[in-house]
Amino acid sequence: MVAQGWSGVRWLCAALWSLVVVAVGHGCAGSPRVLGVERCDVCVYGATSAGVIAALQARADGHSVILLDCDDWVGGLTTSGLGATDVGNKDAIGGMSRGFYQRLKQHYDDPAAWTRQRRDEFQGRGHDESSDAAWTFEPGVAHAIMREMLAEAGIVPRRAKLDRGPGGVTVEGGRIRAVACTDGVVVAARVYLDCSYEGDLLAAAGCAFTVGREANATYGETLNGVQTANATKHQFSGRVDAYVVPGDPSSGLVSGVHDGGPGEEGAADARVQAYCYRICATDDPDNRLPWPKPEGYDERDYELLLRHFEAGSTMAPWHPVWMPNRKTDSNNNGAFSSDWIGGNYDWPTASHAERAALAVGHRRYQQGLLWTLANHARVPVKVREHFQRFGLAADEFVDNGHWPPLLYVREGRRLVGDFVVTEHHCMGREACVDPVGLAAYTMDSHNVQRYVAADGAVRNEGDVQVRVPKPYGISYRALVPKRGEVDNLLVPVCLSASHIAFGSVRMEPVFMVLAQSAAVAAGLCIERDLAVQDVPYEALGPRLDAVGQVLTWPAPGRR
Repeated sequence: MVAQGWSGVRWLCAALWSLVVVAVGHGCAGSPRVLGVERCDVCVYGATSAGVIAALQARADGHSVILLDCDDWVGGLTTSGLGATDVGNKDAIGGMSRGFYQRLKQHYDDPAAWTRQRRDEFQGRGHDESSDAAWTFEPGVAHAIMREMLAEAGIVPRRAKLDRGPGGVTVEGGRIRAVACTDGVVVAARVYLDCSYEGDLLAAAGCAFTVGREANATYGETLNGVQTANATKHQFSGRVDAYVVPGDPSSGLVSGVHDGGPGEEGAADARVQAYCYRICATDDPDNRLPWPKPEGYDERDYELLLRHFEAGSTMAPWHPVWMPNRKTDSNNNGAFSSDWIGGNYDWPTASHAERAALAVGHRRYQQGLLWTLANHARVPVKVREHFQRFGLAADEFVDNGHWPPLLYVREGRRLVGDFVVTEHHCMGREACVDPVGLAAYTMDSHNVQRYVAADGAVRNEGDVQVRVPKPYGISYRALVPKRGEVDNLLVPVCLSASHIAFGSVRMEPVFMVLAQSAAVAAGLCIERDLAVQDVPYEALGPRLDAVGQVLTWPAPGRR
């Protein structure tokens, strides 16, 4: 049974009692010391781009807000190298999300912003003069704008990670009463928003979630589960042997390949699509640093790459998209590239310390890859020369060795709510009656595994890229837990969606849209004393219109 809403006095009394419980629990041996209790209307966990927008909207609605920065970095991937904004149809983006991109345009409209090239020399995309927004940008510029927006609202992010041990999240009567952080701070809020990429808060609160790929049969889809038939892109173009000694299975497998086949077509598995860092590189000699050779470098980690070249590949295996001032947002491209396939399976549910170790491993892998491409004798001369033209941008991420601080967690946990966004919604076969934002990107999954084919060659599996016919609505119900779990938590990032549908939704501008809508819904919960599952759309919809959200397609009055 879902607990009813609390009046101000009853809520405060319950919160105080829960804090006593938390304080006692955290006084046990081995638990963090309680440094203080902070109370607020809305607690946002995760200072991702979504978390920033959620906090701003809650403050704009007049509510007290605590923004917990669990990554020690404000803005998430939007400020950590992912400057090539993907969304499918930019006219589907409204509200504060579009406002952020409008501020980027205002920045780049100033000729002084073009410090390493003239505006008319820029050959990249995302700066159409007829648009009211800019969609490609330097990480440092995006980071500064996000911080300015928070400062203007008087919001100071608090660096704190969730205590994911016993008692870290206190749930009583179907409500989160308090959240404890590893630094000893306890936050008691009326409504919580999990804006992390991994969904740690929703999991600690006891909400149902999933990791990996559902079977096609689960929701009657065609693009979920194991997808060997679709795995034609980012694939080895010639035969590359999977064994240390080619043709000899007894010699063992080359690094990065798992033993066995891919699994049954369309069947479920717990593997997660690959992650990478979005590198900010430059070809400007005055701003270019050489690719670092990482400590512990082992060329055997790149044997498949070198064999792929020897099998005839001549492609430079990355996808650098030009940002202003001769910089790039560089992504994975090809059979063996910046995605460390198989290196991230444990990430979604790993501990904070385990994730830190996995992040170091990904950084070592990707730095070693770039060094190999620029220096190894088995790399074709043309490819080597291409990578020698580039290097890390010296004026970006200066406090982190010029390396992006955040790994691109493309998919972590996904909430399993009473409503699940599926391929059917993406393709327009089903529609929701309570949209809180639109998505429009291709149903996209990066490769998930690298396996041995029947002939002993290595193959990649998991890559899917299927366009959606038009922007489609995302239901409010996809942002809330199942009725009967918790009634004061909203999840705009790790929302309730199948793996393949999440591949369409998971764009940074869309996360920001959904987070703003979630914050508006949180305000309704507070004002009307409601459970998140009971927010009436006839009240929510007009408020979303009022803050500029785009809820229908075609979008009225959008350029």
